[in-house]
Amino acid sequence: MADKTRAPADRLPISQRIDQRMESNPLRRKMKPTEWAIKGELFLNCSCTVFCPCVVSLGAHPPTEGHCHAWMAIAIDEGHFEGEDLSGLNVGLLVDIPGRMAEGNWKVAAYVDERSTQKAYNGILKIFSGQAGGTTGLFTMLVSEIIGAEREKVEIVREGTKRGIYIGRKIQGEIEMMAGKSPDHPVMVSNSKYWMGPDIIAATGTKSKVRDYGRVWDFGGKSAEICPIDWKGPKP
Repeated sequence: MADKTRAPADRLPISQRIDQRMESNPLRRKMKPTEWAIKGELFLNCSCTVFCPCVVSLGAHPPTEGHCHAWMAIAIDEGHFEGEDLSGLNVGLLVDIPGRMAEGNWKVAAYVDERSTQKAYNGILKIFSGQAGGTTGLFTMLVSEIIGAEREKVEIVREGTKRGIYIGRKIQGEIEMMAGKSPDHPVMVSNSKYWMGPDIIAATGTKSKVRDYGRVWDFGGKSAEICPIDWKGPKP
């Protein structure tokens, strides 16, 4: 029987859709560098049992469990894509990496703030697929399959040492910074060459569940991190 399932109306038109079934060469998704910028914060929770080794090994060391399952939350405080304002928008990512981060073969699903305009939505997907070049351009080689991209209500909460992301029942994640010797200064890695940014705050998942695209994950008690971001793409 033919599959009668229809894609949601808010998904990208076929003519603009990022290819979801990549062939063996991930470079098929080509970069088209354009002018964009994002400032804000990225935080995540993953399946590592201790602090993520990718931060200090720059993705060369295998995750503690041999694979990396994660959700990521991006709060855009200031940003634009080809003149379209992205300020105040939230983005969630589901990330499934089979081994070392730097070896690629990532599978990713994107949840883009339902408040975004069509141009902002398209631009955010191009940024996080690597197509827009710049800071995230390496994703064209690391991400082998985009398993989904959709508009959703993406709620992000940032209060003191705590962070949270809520996307319906699909992702409900809460993390908290690890306390350091000084109560005003959490445990962190500074001045790194990590792709996200040089300063990474260590955190721990407190309530963290993912239920989407056949993935059922729980990262409670697992590694988490928080990173101020200042990303940009070059003018073409």
